[in-house]
Amino acid sequence: MNTLKIAIQKSGRLNEDSLRLLRSCGIAVDNGTDQLKVTTPNFPLEIFYLRNSDIPQYLEDGVVDVGIIGKNLLVESGSNVRVVERLGFARCRLSLAIPKSAVGSEVTYFEGRKIATSYPNTTSAYLRSKNVVAEIHEISGSVEIAPNIGLADGICDLVSSGSTLFKNNLKEIETVATSEAVLACAPIITETAKEILDKLLFRIKAVQRAKNSKYILLNVPNEKIAAVSSILPVLRSPTVLPLSEPGWSSLHSVIDEQKFWDVIDELKRAGAEDILIVPIDKMVL
Repeated sequence: MNTLKIAIQKSGRLNEDSLRLLRSCGIAVDNGTDQLKVTTPNFPLEIFYLRNSDIPQYLEDGVVDVGIIGKNLLVESGSNVRVVERLGFARCRLSLAIPKSAVGSEVTYFEGRKIATSYPNTTSAYLRSKNVVAEIHEISGSVEIAPNIGLADGICDLVSSGSTLFKNNLKEIETVATSEAVLACAPIITETAKEILDKLLFRIKAVQRAKNSKYILLNVPNEKIAAVSSILPVLRSPTVLPLSEPGWSSLHSVIDEQKFWDVIDELKRAGAEDILIVPIDKMVL
C-alpha cells in the first residue's frame, strides 16, 4: 500500500499538538502503547514516533517523507529539508538570558564569557553576526540552571512564556530567532507521496483557515447591505437572506479573528444589528 510517511515527536510539547492537528484533518490516529510506527485506517499515512532530535536526519535520509518539527531544530541541524507549511502552534523564541543580578542588556555582555545552550550552531552563528566572541558550553537539558551552578555566565534557550527564566532568576536580553511548528519535507519524495502530501496540505490549510476565522451572522436594513458587505471581505460575497420583517435581510459571512473587534465596530457603524459570531470547524475555499 502506498503511504505518506510522517514523523512526529514521540513525547514532548509537539506530540499532542501534532496529533490534534492530524485528528482535526479527519485522520484517525491511535498511537497505541509504546508503538514507534502506526498506519492510519482512513488515510494513507504512516506515523513514525521519533525523538525530536532524530527527525531532521530521518528526513534528510529519506526514511520519512515529511515531519512535524520546530523550525528552530531544522535551523540548528542544518538539514537539507524544506518547510512546506507553517503550522502556527508551539510558537517560541530562542533567546539569550543572563542572571537578574548581572549588569547588561545586550549581546555584548557575553564577550569573553560562557554561554550554556542546547543550540550551539544557532548560537554561534548569531554571536558571529554580532562580532561577539564567547565560549559555547553545549548541554542537552536543564539549561536554565547553568548560571546558578557556575557552569556558564548566561544561556541561550527556547522561551515561550518566560516563566522558567523567572523561576531561575534569569532575565531575557535578546532574541536570537523565532520558531514555531512546521511541516518539513525530505529533499526527495516519490510522486505518490507528493500526491498524498498535497491532500494532507489541503486538509491542514482548511483547518488553519477555520482556526483563524469566525462565522458571522447579522441583520441589516436592505439599503445598507452594500455598505456592510464591503466590510466583510474574507469570502467572495456574503450570503443574503430576506427576513420576515420587510426591508431587512440577514447577512452570513466570515471574518478574520485577528480583526474581530475592529470589524464589529465598523459593522455597527454601518448599520448592522443582532450580530452573532460562531466558531468554524473547517473552511474549504
